[in-house]
Amino acid sequence: MSGPSEKPASPSFTALRGQLHEAAAEFAGGRDALEEILLGMVDDVDRAVAEPLEIFPVCHHSPASALAMASRLREKQPKVVYLELCEDMAPLLTELRNCRLPVAVQAFASEIDGFPPDWAPLSVVAPITEASAEYQAIAYALDTPGVELVLVDRSSDHVFQWDTRRPADDQAPATEAGAEPEAALHGEAVGVEIGDLRPRFAELEEHLLRHGKVRHWSEWWHQYVEVPLGDSDHDTYRQVMFLIGSLFRRLAPGGGERVRVDEDRERYMWTRMREHLAATGTDPADCLYVCGAFHAASRVEEFGIGGTGDFTVSPRTATTWQYGLIPSSHAAIEAQFGLASGSVSIAATEWAKNLKRTRVRPYRLEGQAGTRKPAARKTAAKASAPAAAAGPTPAPASVPAEDRLTGFLRQPPALHGLDEAELLGWSVDIVRAARRSGYLASTADAIAVFETSILLAGMRDRAKPTPYDFQDAAVTCIEKDTVPGRRDVRRLVEIMMGGDRIGQVGYEALPPLARDVHDRLAPLGLDLQQRGVRRALLDMASRPGLRACSDVLWMLRRLLPPGAARTVMGERRLGERSIQESWDLSLGTHQRALIELGYEGVSLEQVLEQRLRRTAYGPRATTAEVLAAVEDATLHLGGRRLADELGGRALEVLAGERTVDGAPEVLRRVRGLLAHYRTSEPVLPPWIESFVRAGYAHYCTLLPTAFRDEDATVGQVAAMLGFLFSMESLALSLGCDRTQLELAVAQSHPGDPAKTALLWAAQVQLGTLSRGELRGRCDELLGNPLVVPSYPRYLSGFVHALEPVPGLVDVVVEAVSNAFGRLPDPVLLPWLPTLITTLRSNAADLAPLLIREAGRIFPARLAALDTWVPPWHARPAAPAPPGTATARGAALLPRHPETCDALADLLGVTDGWGPVDGPAGEPAGAALLFTHRATCDAVADLLGCDGTWAPGPGTAGGPSLTARHPATAHAVAALLTAP
Repeated sequence: MSGPSEKPASPSFTALRGQLHEAAAEFAGGRDALEEILLGMVDDVDRAVAEPLEIFPVCHHSPASALAMASRLREKQPKVVYLELCEDMAPLLTELRNCRLPVAVQAFASEIDGFPPDWAPLSVVAPITEASAEYQAIAYALDTPGVELVLVDRSSDHVFQWDTRRPADDQAPATEAGAEPEAALHGEAVGVEIGDLRPRFAELEEHLLRHGKVRHWSEWWHQYVEVPLGDSDHDTYRQVMFLIGSLFRRLAPGGGERVRVDEDRERYMWTRMREHLAATGTDPADCLYVCGAFHAASRVEEFGIGGTGDFTVSPRTATTWQYGLIPSSHAAIEAQFGLASGSVSIAATEWAKNLKRTRVRPYRLEGQAGTRKPAARKTAAKASAPAAAAGPTPAPASVPAEDRLTGFLRQPPALHGLDEAELLGWSVDIVRAARRSGYLASTADAIAVFETSILLAGMRDRAKPTPYDFQDAAVTCIEKDTVPGRRDVRRLVEIMMGGDRIGQVGYEALPPLARDVHDRLAPLGLDLQQRGVRRALLDMASRPGLRACSDVLWMLRRLLPPGAARTVMGERRLGERSIQESWDLSLGTHQRALIELGYEGVSLEQVLEQRLRRTAYGPRATTAEVLAAVEDATLHLGGRRLADELGGRALEVLAGERTVDGAPEVLRRVRGLLAHYRTSEPVLPPWIESFVRAGYAHYCTLLPTAFRDEDATVGQVAAMLGFLFSMESLALSLGCDRTQLELAVAQSHPGDPAKTALLWAAQVQLGTLSRGELRGRCDELLGNPLVVPSYPRYLSGFVHALEPVPGLVDVVVEAVSNAFGRLPDPVLLPWLPTLITTLRSNAADLAPLLIREAGRIFPARLAALDTWVPPWHARPAAPAPPGTATARGAALLPRHPETCDALADLLGVTDGWGPVDGPAGEPAGAALLFTHRATCDAVADLLGCDGTWAPGPGTAGGPSLTARHPATAHAVAALLTAP
């Protein structure tokens, strides 16, 4: 790329150019790239200083830049301030006065159009602290009448347009495990900062750190830039920052994507400034351009108000952006921009010290929360009044700037005297903080930290220990092998130096949804904007008005992160409402999430409905997810409109599914919805009737394939059968055919033992396999040595079969008991852990059924166990000899004595069994029927039999009861002989 048109070199830096030329010739042996870089840096400084529109280079979160900015604004009093910040964020800046710094200006887009779908949601933040030059410029422009603030940087939409990389992968901060939660306040937003001054040439940064005897870049910047520039005048500050920006720019790797984006940003900003100057006719001498030092040394053709480039700004995409303020913190800024931990806190401390030392009055927004604007001194007012009346008097552009670089580069480093009182106070404070955190620190440790700080500063050629020297000394003297508390000594020093200040967005600056949430929760009487956990107790029985608060809290629990609204007591399920609830609320801590929720709508109900629709109509939505959306709509929104619409969507998704992955969840949710509608609605909604009818046919079709599919688990197949058997009566009443299920089971031929057991259970339910045959198959499995190792898998299938066929619980208990009773120890003991893990992992929800059945069958006393005989081992009573009973109806009773014994106990009869034949050789088995005629009459009425009683046994010529009522006798016989 060709550079801008070259202007004649200014005579101001002639001496410096000569010195650099001689240095390049001496070190490099002639003219080469080194001389080109050194002389090019001076040309960049000369060019930037000579620009008629004053450029003010800054570094992000630099106390020296903020101090120089405050001083220059009071001296120059510009009428227009051009600021390097996304131009679409301008309307939000007036809301900063309602916040406690630090906060971040955010642009957010959840529904994108023109970007890859996997980028959503898009988020751009620009953090602002009080110790930053941009805040000084914003406060001056907003509180000074007649001053215009113009943001000239690319829009939030162009941030993602120009960066073709995945933003979340390349620019999002990587929060380490165990880091402070405040470091994640920005989430995965892309950070926009003013003045990204850090070497992009890795070897250069490594060289600077090694020769500067520092550990990281933040410490180098503090030692060699912040401290020397703290006492410099305006011209020196500008020229030094121009020089640093030019150095890092010329040594940055060229031709990369990042360089292209930087140059496009510079073209964008100069184009916007020239457009504004042409539209308003403002004199460039009355303007101030605040930008990063890296961009101040730009070489693009569009540079300056006389730039020759013709840059065309591309149009924005159709993405809808939402804007707001979110809380920020020092830790979040450090994590997002790769700064050393504690560097922003130390910068805030240095800012406060510089203000006290130089007596510069900073700019603060009127009514700014968390700060107190100092009263203006009378002398200062008298001195500034004439200057304000006379207006700014900038130097004409034709007058060359004075060379301040030569003197600054030649002067030796300032030897600041040791402030023993300050260092001693630090040492005492860190020992006190360490003791509160569980360290065994003492006065001796304070003395050791004091002396070690001085020693480390001397080893690093410093006359005065810096906060970083003190931090290293504290870690060396106090840190032990383990950290007794939550924070280590390094973190304690960071907190002591300035603390991780966490900002807060005021009520007036919140979006409508967030304000609505606070208004609706006002009856709780809690300050929900404060950070930390607040306990809310809701007694809806005595205060019915709190039910509205309960509704809001349940929606917040559904929409916000888990820690924002956590229920301690109470639940909300279909058909259930708690009359007392207890909540732990931390909305102040999760203020960012609540604010971003406000970008999606103006009320919680609207946002919840949008999210439910987005989930249900998503391209990858499953039937279970749509049914969950139906349940949430019923629980939180009420009414039938949205639930019926989402229910119809669930029917569409079910028809398109070809797998059974979500069958267990579908079964659980359909059962819950059916139970709810049957108890709360007069009739079932049409969508759920259609869903049951379609689901019955759908799962019948997939059943044979699922039995053979290796990817389908036994739990999923059991859930399918559970849907088919539990919904069978409703499905048949709606027109389904049971033959379809019978054919599906007949066509199923599984190879897995668990699925085989599940198929046997289904056959028992359908009546094609008797319980006796099932018990016989289990006995065959235990008797086959080759099958014994896989017997736990059969048991797993039997346990899962309790979902569709809960009546088999006695057979499953019998199968497990027989295994323990018949298997020898060499086989049983190695198999026992497998059985336990199988039951625990695959059937944890169904184990209670087995436990209850086992508790019913097994004896309750240990002493009775020795003589206890399992019911399935008890021998049946010997049948009566043939021919002993002449009446066919009474012959059934002696063959099943246990049934008659149970009935006699129920009726309170203690006579016992009489002889089979009466005294006259007549059958006496039917005597019980004549004794309890009311029971027989009830059975006859139930079976629809009519007739009168015949004479009792022994009456001559009287026909027997069984002969008079053969239908009744046959029905009772069928009931007694049923398996």
